[in-house]
Amino acid sequence: MTATTTHRPAPTTSPVRRRGRWIEQWDPEDPAFWSRTGRAVARRNLVFSVLAEHIGFSVWMLWSIVVVRLNEVGFSLSVSQQLWLTAVPSGVGALLRLPYTFAVPVFGGRNWTTVSALLLVVPCLGLAWAVSTPDIPYGLLLAVAATAGFGGGNFASSMANISFFYPEREKGWALGLNAAGGNIGVAVVQKLVPVVVVAGGGLALAGAGLVYVPLAVAAAVLAWLFMDNLAEATADPGSMAGAARSGQTWLMSFLYIGTFGSFIGYSAAFPTLLTNVFDRPDIALAWGFLGALVGSVSRPLGGRLSDRVGGSLVTAGSFVLMTAGALGALYSVTGEHLGLFFASFLALFVATGVGNGSTYRMIPAIFRGAAVERGGSAEDLAVMRRQAAGAIGIASAVGALGGFLVPICYAWSRDTFGSIVPALQVYVGLFVVMLAVTWYAYLRPGSRGAALGV
Repeated sequence: MTATTTHRPAPTTSPVRRRGRWIEQWDPEDPAFWSRTGRAVARRNLVFSVLAEHIGFSVWMLWSIVVVRLNEVGFSLSVSQQLWLTAVPSGVGALLRLPYTFAVPVFGGRNWTTVSALLLVVPCLGLAWAVSTPDIPYGLLLAVAATAGFGGGNFASSMANISFFYPEREKGWALGLNAAGGNIGVAVVQKLVPVVVVAGGGLALAGAGLVYVPLAVAAAVLAWLFMDNLAEATADPGSMAGAARSGQTWLMSFLYIGTFGSFIGYSAAFPTLLTNVFDRPDIALAWGFLGALVGSVSRPLGGRLSDRVGGSLVTAGSFVLMTAGALGALYSVTGEHLGLFFASFLALFVATGVGNGSTYRMIPAIFRGAAVERGGSAEDLAVMRRQAAGAIGIASAVGALGGFLVPICYAWSRDTFGSIVPALQVYVGLFVVMLAVTWYAYLRPGSRGAALGV
């Protein structure tokens, strides 16, 4: 597919449109264009992108709270089986993020948002059927849970699409808001599902899936009516391949495992850990959502701070706090201090949210810096914007694998050692390594990241 060259419109020119809500000319870096028409169009697309992504995240994490109640309705699942049910949707969502990123250039951001929202109906109806069938084979139960990964794929396409709408100086805040609106869907579903289950009567756990069917359809309809496709987002395979060839893409993917992977993995596992480590399902159902909530609302803060002081510095700070939180959780488990365990995980969630915002802010800054090094022509900047969008998709896919690995690591630790302590020790070590990598690659004087001004 041939890349569309970006032309700078005159300051008073509105976006040039064609049929199908495609915008041909888009230059948010032009202050006059941005203030006259660009900001309003970008904001409208951001609002409906957030809505669709929010529903996607909610569906993605439905099983994280449903598994807490499965044994009460006729299932007989071990702790490891429950953790696998929370891990598999995360793994599938991670794998879908790459094709979802490619879908934006192929179909257009508005078109793909509509399709991806409609796909969420499948896991919702599947869950409603599966939880109403206690004698279902465990393998089939896992397969149904895997379809919730459709919701995880939404994030990559949404972030890649929105990254094109905003100027470099506002990308951190915009991407932070977009991601936070989606991330907070985890907290909403973990708070909403217990209420729906209690009020559902005969529907019981099936209501957890059924309630999201009309919401997914509504998100699709609103995206179709009010969002736009950007011609600039029509990336050629060469641009995507360029992002894949860049070592910076894979370095940021590794760091994103520590930030987003931790956020989504801990969000999936937190209610199950509260239930099985401390035998407090009441706290899991009533307050387990707080972790995902504070992690979500802190994400825009990470983006805003990064806009001001640089993403690499904020990312390093988030890994320091994550290490401290993991150490607190480790001590609380060995000492059986539920209050400290809960507080330590809240600190972890805040740090992951801030780190999510800062790492996503670093990616476009890295590629823009590389374009400036080449001379900063309009063509170079346009190519690098497309490569940055591809890098965002790759990093989101790799990082989301953490959502699969975290619950699996807990399951391994529990099965092998009878405790989650070894898993927490692994996380402490990883956070220290990621802190060191951030400093060496982006903060160390003379490093490539420092030269790019990340």
